[in-house]
Amino acid sequence: MTGEELVRRAIRFEGPERVPLALPEEYGNDFAVIGMNPSVDARPSNGLDEWGALWENIGISSLGEVKEFPLKSWAGFASLKVPDVDDPARWAHLPDAVKAIPEGRFILAEGVSLYERAHFLRGLANLWTDMYTAPEELSRLLDVLVDMNLRAIRRFAGAGAHGYFWCDDWGLQDRLMISPAHWRQFWKPRYARVFSECHKHGILTFLHSCGNIVEILDDLIDAGLDVIQMDQQENMGLELLGRRFRGRITFWCPVDIQRTMARGNAEEIRAYCRRLVTGLGTPGGGFIARWYSDPSAAGHSPDAVKAMCGEFVRLGKVVYSGGGG
Repeated sequence: MTGEELVRRAIRFEGPERVPLALPEEYGNDFAVIGMNPSVDARPSNGLDEWGALWENIGISSLGEVKEFPLKSWAGFASLKVPDVDDPARWAHLPDAVKAIPEGRFILAEGVSLYERAHFLRGLANLWTDMYTAPEELSRLLDVLVDMNLRAIRRFAGAGAHGYFWCDDWGLQDRLMISPAHWRQFWKPRYARVFSECHKHGILTFLHSCGNIVEILDDLIDAGLDVIQMDQQENMGLELLGRRFRGRITFWCPVDIQRTMARGNAEEIRAYCRRLVTGLGTPGGGFIARWYSDPSAAGHSPDAVKAMCGEFVRLGKVVYSGGGG
């Protein structure tokens, strides 16, 4: 099977030959990523983005964080610099980018975050207050972001994308950042619109969200999410995730990046790989192996990365062929 076939079969629980991989190239990678250039959701280490948010790198990782928010009050909404997602220059590179992808890869297109971009513009404290004091204005902003995604999906579909992915971290370590009721009021219907547009074009849906997001996983499935990419599992309980969601959604995970991957020895890491593949996946699919691509920032040693990737490769060859891991 090609990488595309493996990923599709895993997501649809149709029995791939092995566990699909998104690992460093020397271990195996069934994915290719495409995106706008520049992306309207770009997150620079330092400097201004297209929306007017000022980013600064604080030296812990390659990522930056917003220090100056461009939408300090709703009085400035009319003058907010909204990037033109349809700018032809943003898409001119895409045909050549797709041609350069190794044959058979699953092509994953990068979309526009709905929660993170909103708080990059407003700031978390303001955004959380907006749900109570400015629900109409918040809704208008979220609809702008949804519209950007709908337009992007149509272009990516024309380019041959197989999946659509964005990042919205919703969880603290022990609970959701906002009340589930507010999530369902403001975000769930908008996620559903984006996921529906993807499915209309035959594109599978992927979301990265870390922290404890158990309270909204049922809602994400209901809204049409096919794949949840979570870098943490231990704060929710791996057994709980398997018991409640195994077979209902595909998990795309590395070994928990804050606990076992950062603190465990090689055998503990390999054992956790087995728990992921068999506890979150089913004999028909439902699990995709991944690594965390900024290992030094997360405190992952080269030996830890080697242990994880090697075990995922080993498991990937046996769990769907009767070996059982």
